[in-house]
Amino acid sequence: MTDIVLRADAVRLQRGARPILLGVSLEVERGGFVAIMGASGSGKTTFLRAVAGLEPFQDGRIEVDGVALDCGPALPAGMLRALRRKVGMVFQFHCLFEHLSAIDNVCLAPVYAHGVSRPDAKRRGLELLKAFGVEHRESALPRQLSGGEAQRVAIARALAVDPPVLLMDEPTASLDPERRAELGDLLSGLRRQGRTLVVATHDEDFARDWATHVVRLRDGLVVETP
Repeated sequence: MTDIVLRADAVRLQRGARPILLGVSLEVERGGFVAIMGASGSGKTTFLRAVAGLEPFQDGRIEVDGVALDCGPALPAGMLRALRRKVGMVFQFHCLFEHLSAIDNVCLAPVYAHGVSRPDAKRRGLELLKAFGVEHRESALPRQLSGGEAQRVAIARALAVDPPVLLMDEPTASLDPERRAELGDLLSGLRRQGRTLVVATHDEDFARDWATHVVRLRDGLVVETP
């Protein structure tokens, strides 16, 4: 029996009078690496944000590893806390807190949102930074990091509470070919550990080389699935 970790059913989302998602339905198997592709404005990023609980949707249903999200103006606090343990998100521009060091960025959510002790959060954070090759940058502020280093810190932050699903928005947008290959290796390693990856991207080559499945959006609708 197929183990579905992420399911979207007829998700509709609009901002004001502008429709963004017009009934998106898809399923993601546990341990998969799904690339969501489409032109700018197709709804890729908006869909990821809806899955992460960052943007309310008006109709349909999203379920992530047993946590079902309600459509409506805002998610209840308890539902949002449960979702945060299931999903981590890495934004296109990383969105690290500029006044915090790399390790403090990674520790923030575990300590303040999930009640993890500071020593335990730091221990986990240092393990993640080491796994991603940036442990030597633990005290650096975001402005002192290269683009690739900032991305790896952002991935560590997204995985700090060990969510089964990792979302990434345009992860190769500012990477040269060598760094793109390194990112592919890193993400494939996460998948081998059992993580499920859902990546919004314009990068056809990256999707072909690394994803297990490709979903294409056009004008807020799924137009191609495996």
